[in-house]
Amino acid sequence: MTLHYGAVKLLIVDDDPIIVDELSEYLGACGYACQVSHSAGHAIELFQQDPAIGIVLSDLHMPGLDGLQLVKELERLSAGERIFEAVIFTGQSESSDVIAAMRAGIADYHQKPIDLEEVLLTIKRLERHRNERLQDAQRLDQLNQKLQLLSESLGELHHDIHQMRNRCSQPPAKASEAVLEREIPSNFNQLSPRQLDVARLIGKGMTNYQISCELGITENTVKLYVSQVLRLTHMHNRTQLALALSPNRQHSDSRFVH
Repeated sequence: MTLHYGAVKLLIVDDDPIIVDELSEYLGACGYACQVSHSAGHAIELFQQDPAIGIVLSDLHMPGLDGLQLVKELERLSAGERIFEAVIFTGQSESSDVIAAMRAGIADYHQKPIDLEEVLLTIKRLERHRNERLQDAQRLDQLNQKLQLLSESLGELHHDIHQMRNRCSQPPAKASEAVLEREIPSNFNQLSPRQLDVARLIGKGMTNYQISCELGITENTVKLYVSQVLRLTHMHNRTQLALALSPNRQHSDSRFVH
């Protein structure tokens, strides 16, 4: 979700140019950037072109789409990915208009002739409310990311437990397998099966992306495992890690033994 903080931009929609000019001039002088339109169709274009628009002020009764239909169309286009507030103006005082506006989720309702100071107070209140909604949406995104990472970690843990159980149920290793196990440096013994899988693939010179494809996990999860392996084995970088697990390690080490 794209989040836009700071001074909110206004979209003013009314088929009466005098009202549009009056509102935009007053609210502009109060520090708000304004986009103006005299029709719902043009307002929709402006809304789609400018993601900074966060409050829509619209006349209720206009040719073509009315104010409520306009807001519903903007909500449809936003598809839950964009947060905005809406205010409706009308020259009529029928209670049915108010009820329809409230049922449509309109944040506030002002009757013409418009009291500019009241409109300003409404905008400031809605701006605060919108910022709170943006912060809630951001926190929700962060929680969803943490939940996804936790889900992946639990899946990896389940996999490691399954591997460990299988390993414990297997008969003792043959002599050749025992030799192969001894080739792994002792400081790798504390790694979990999945951490050891990642370390061995690093030893083969594979990249994080290749390891993620090999093990069926995300690249971010691979990075997490690499960091854990380096920390637990006291290695400084993946090059040192790869050399420690290289099949030729013992042969290269023997050259320095006299």
